Amino acid sequence: MSTVTYTAADGTVTTIEGRPGDSVMETAVRNGVRGIVGECGGSLSCATCHVFVSPETFELVGGPGDLEDEMLDGTAVERAENSRLSCQLKLQEGCDYHVTTPSEQI
Repeated sequence: MSTVTYTAADGTVTTIEGRPGDSVMETAVRNGVRGIVGECGGSLSCATCHVFVSPETFELVGGPGDLEDEMLDGTAVERAENSRLSCQLKLQEGCDYHVTTPSEQI
C-alpha cells in the first residue's frame, strides 16, 4: 500500500491508504476528501483536481507533461512551481505522497 496525506487550504489533514496504480485523485474521490473535484474523472480535461505537491513528493513524481502543463494554466487558483493535477499522480507501492489542495477548484 501507499499513503496519501491531503492538507486542505484550511489546514485540515487527512491521511488515506491508497492502492498502487490508483491516482491521488481517485483515492481522494473514493474516500470523500474535500478539495479535489475530479470533474472529468481523470481524463486530463478539466484541472479540477489541482494540488500543490510537497518537495519530497515532487522528487518522486517529477513535473507535469506537456498536456498537463497546459491544463494547469486553467486552474481556479494560480498555479505554482509545485502544481500538479492529482489525476496524473499514480501511486507506487510503499511510497508516501503529500499534497495540499487549493482554496477552490472551480
